[in-house]
Amino acid sequence: MHVQLIVEQVLAAPMPDPTAVAPPGLQEIGGQFLGWMKWILRACGVGGLLACGIMMTVGRRNRSSFAADGASGIPWVLGGLTLGSMAVLLAGAFA
Repeated sequence: MHVQLIVEQVLAAPMPDPTAVAPPGLQEIGGQFLGWMKWILRACGVGGLLACGIMMTVGRRNRSSFAADGASGIPWVLGGLTLGSMAVLLAGAFA
């Protein structure tokens, strides 16, 4: 009985929720690193869509499986771009 009361009191106690703060001296480096990652995501997304378009164009004549592979890559590229653009929201939701 006493254990149950203690557990209920511990669970009912307000939990502190501090804001995320970068360690001293790392904010600029962290922002620069995230900026690079964002640029790489965009460059790879454009490159991936271009590659899918090229595969579809080249595979149009007598290579239909090559064209189908290009077309099936488009949702993967768009999914990666979507996930990358939502990364901050998802990380904030689970942190």
